[in-house]
Amino acid sequence: MDIREFRIAIPQADLDDLHRRLDRTRLPQPAPGDDGDTGAPNHWLAAAVEHWRTAFDWRAVERRLNAHPQFVADVDGQELHVLHVRSAVPGAVPLLLLHSYPGSVLDFLDMIGPLTDPAAHGGDPARAFSVVVPSLPGFGFSAPLRERGWTTARTARAMDALMRGLGYDSYGAHGSDVGANVAREIGLLDPPGFLGLHVLQLFSFPSGDPAEFASLTPEDHAGLEHMQWFRSVGGYNGMNASRPQTVGAALADSPVGQLAYSELLDSFGNGTSLLTLDQILAQVSLYWLTNTAASAGRLYLEDARAGGEPRVSGARTGVAVFADDFRTIRAFAERDNPAVVHWSHFDKGGHYAAMERPGDVVDDLRRFFGGAAHGGRD
Repeated sequence: MDIREFRIAIPQADLDDLHRRLDRTRLPQPAPGDDGDTGAPNHWLAAAVEHWRTAFDWRAVERRLNAHPQFVADVDGQELHVLHVRSAVPGAVPLLLLHSYPGSVLDFLDMIGPLTDPAAHGGDPARAFSVVVPSLPGFGFSAPLRERGWTTARTARAMDALMRGLGYDSYGAHGSDVGANVAREIGLLDPPGFLGLHVLQLFSFPSGDPAEFASLTPEDHAGLEHMQWFRSVGGYNGMNASRPQTVGAALADSPVGQLAYSELLDSFGNGTSLLTLDQILAQVSLYWLTNTAASAGRLYLEDARAGGEPRVSGARTGVAVFADDFRTIRAFAERDNPAVVHWSHFDKGGHYAAMERPGDVVDDLRRFFGGAAHGGRD
């Protein structure tokens, strides 16, 4: 595998262009009430743009990223950007961290230190991980996709090849959102030495058999209601799965369009997001500066066109359910993933829990994977 060192250095001219565009922002006519019921509200966009123009510091984001070793690696004909932080603890468990949409490697910046150097963060030094954090193909600092066919399944194969190319013959995977789907696909591959997957969501749905509902708890029914709510606001799923290049033209030309299209960073869970505005703008800026909105959206299109029947995964699986996230329904999840061996609930946090509640996610990963002294097991 061809692996080369990488450092982020956005040209100042690109940042100057961003600010000129923000200075010329034209918002749409507000919807009645401007309350977010029909999409990103003007009052939120206006406040976010003002902060973006006057207070947000992209160079600080760059410095945080560049504080970690970064590489680009050629995998399956695609150049992938990777943060690779080895732990100094002997026998640390290799862990692949797979980001969300519209997220990026930024999802995990607050987790890298506690995972790789637990002693320095009040943790058990025996429960250490060496972490690999790739930008998914076509996302962020990974190169634009060179060909069609980059489905979630192909991405999973590329992630396994990446881990082997980095010298790991055994590893675990963690993911949320798109990253959770990639992690599950790795579980379906069941590569040699795979320690299992830990995810924030398992996207298992009713099959249509009425008998499946007989054992559902009140919490499960609340999860179904949350699922219905998300279907009512997740229009980007349909757009990305059908016309990502069409919306991509608008996102490539308007930073505020990119901000609005990323509204779920603020509104997932119907206004319960715990993300700061700086965290949101860091993600939006990364997509804008790399011009990868259309390329990232094509993953949805490729999966939609690939079709295929649902498959049962026998991989060892752990699930962490956060209160304001998509509510994974255990009965459906265990139907599709019979080797679920770990299940935890958290009463705070949502879809982007790695940024909202990084300590909780780290602790749950330690419980699921164990650490160097525990052979990568509970």
